[in-house]
Amino acid sequence: MNTLAVYRSLGAIDARSVARDSMLRWMVMLTPAFGLFLRFALPPMAAALHVRFGFDLTTYYPLIVSFLPLVVAGMIGTVVGFLLLDQRDDETITALLVTPLSLGDYLRYRIVALMLLSLSFSCLAVPLTGLTGTTPLQLVVTSVVAAPLAPIYALFLGSFAGNKVQGFALAKVIGVVLVPCIVAYFVGSPWQIVFGLVPHYWPLKVFWLFDEAAVGAALVHAVMGLAWEGAVMALLLRRFAQVVRR
Repeated sequence: MNTLAVYRSLGAIDARSVARDSMLRWMVMLTPAFGLFLRFALPPMAAALHVRFGFDLTTYYPLIVSFLPLVVAGMIGTVVGFLLLDQRDDETITALLVTPLSLGDYLRYRIVALMLLSLSFSCLAVPLTGLTGTTPLQLVVTSVVAAPLAPIYALFLGSFAGNKVQGFALAKVIGVVLVPCIVAYFVGSPWQIVFGLVPHYWPLKVFWLFDEAAVGAALVHAVMGLAWEGAVMALLLRRFAQVVRR
């Protein structure tokens, strides 16, 4: 089936689905606004902490901002994960599969569209914070490594959640994996690599290495992270295909 036709037809279906659901509409609108929220919320918070406790939050701005591409990817992936649940429950996917559209075409559309959205929104949200001296290369590479997290979120919800209520519960469970990523920031190398089992670790590590001016190491970690994320995505794709074909 023609790729452009696939994107046009499925994109129209997704747009109507999001437009009908107020929760999904708000999630889409608020995702790029996280950058502005940090821009205006963190400086007053940092000033208050410094005055009251003598704690300098500004030294942790790079750590906080490094999580922004992950938040963007997670929000976008969650929105599409709920769309997958809806389309699976009302058998839209099954109906699509009796047309010239194959399951492979459908999944390729999902993955490519999600990664492009995540990449675009991350490249918009991070500069909006105005809190770090993020370079263009650092921004693009980090956003590229974070982008596969969006389809990973979506496929995880679509594969393991039975409905939206379960989807919300699983989305909260996924959020827990950010805790070891925060711990990783304070753990010295080479032990930090242990946290690499969590896909979220890799875009964070890339961001941190760029902050240390270790460009070469950042690019190596970017390749390693994309490879591991690709492996996780392949497993989830296999699982999702099994669920759809039941």
